Amino acid sequence: SGTKYLGRHSDVLLGSVSCSPLTENGHWLAERLNAVQTSVGAVASPLECWLTLRGLRTLHLRVERQCQTAMKLAKYLNGHKDVVKCHYPGLKSHPQHAVAMRQMVGPGNDSMYGGMLSFEVENETWAMAVAGAVRVIRRATSLGGTETLIEHRASIEPPERRTSPSGLLRMSVGLEDANDLQHDLEIALEVASQVMVSNK
Repeated sequence: SGTKYLGRHSDVLLGSVSCSPLTENGHWLAERLNAVQTSVGAVASPLECWLTLRGLRTLHLRVERQCQTAMKLAKYLNGHKDVVKCHYPGLKSHPQHAVAMRQMVGPGNDSMYGGMLSFEVENETWAMAVAGAVRVIRRATSLGGTETLIEHRASIEPPERRTSPSGLLRMSVGLEDANDLQHDLEIALEVASQVMVSNK
């Protein structure tokens, strides 16, 4: 999605499709996409292209910062007493950590595990209390912007197709200071803990 990581400023609507020139299916799909593009004109506007180019100029810096911050937050959350589980490929406890170590290599052979992470607390009430208590992190459903976002996945999934655990919170890490984000989570988890105790 060009909208998310490439544009990165939440102000562009752009996607891309690529086809492998090395496979029969890639050639087949490329011909059909070219026909659609020629007959329908399904191309991005000059403004969307310019906005995405602007985002591409800082992509490497943003992703590097995002990965460093996400790793710091994942380590913090993974060791927190109120967090049941933290999901992040940079953690050794992640089931695909070995694969991530081979595939997610950045400049200087540093591992860069991405800016998305999720963590689970005891239940939906606890998760909603955490999401409601953050102040630096914004509560929204998106990813890839410059701001850090948190969302309760299960509450936005249709009830008949719900797949996320009820206590799961997903975070898209932005460009804020890592210490500010950690402090925000620390306070939010403490507030949620107090809310849960008072509700018993």
